[in-house]
Amino acid sequence: MKTSRRTRLAMAAMLVGAATLLLFVQVPAGAGDPLMRWDIISIDFATGTLSAGGVASARANDDSKITLTGSGTFRSNPGSPQAVTGGGTWETFSPGGASTGSGTYEVARFVSFALAPGTPPLPNDNIGNRADNRAGLLIVGISYSDGSVGTLTVSCQLVGTPDSVFEGITATKGFVDYWNREAPPAPPGDANRTIFHVLS
Repeated sequence: MKTSRRTRLAMAAMLVGAATLLLFVQVPAGAGDPLMRWDIISIDFATGTLSAGGVASARANDDSKITLTGSGTFRSNPGSPQAVTGGGTWETFSPGGASTGSGTYEVARFVSFALAPGTPPLPNDNIGNRADNRAGLLIVGISYSDGSVGTLTVSCQLVGTPDSVFEGITATKGFVDYWNREAPPAPPGDANRTIFHVLS
């Protein structure tokens, strides 16, 4: 009786092990953690085409401003911070509009990403597949070329995204919080727009 029971337990353990191995073989690594791309975009409203290379701005409490370009990639798994890449250019302005500094920035760390509902409004996409467009909210840590550090928030609103989600960017740089994003201008105005793409 004891030998029979041990044999059954051993067989059950082997079956569980085999099933677990089969599960890991069938589910690709990272299937629930896709590689994503973010962009500050430019839009040609005459052709309904979005492209990389846009600009976006946000303002601080005294109405001073930061303007950024940029793009990058990330995985939303906070256990894989090494997956973040990206950067762009920055320029700051006084409340009166005079330039107070400029340079480049690099994405240094992943903070968070949350997917939001929404469908793409434009028929043409020069960055990736239109079907892979996503709305959402990304926060990353960034390093500026002048030695300061901060955060960049990229927020994308598509058709059907709740109005609580804004379109554009906000940023911090040192002790300054550029918290008041500039809203996208009415077409054909081309600024303060973003997009996410699923890459894998």
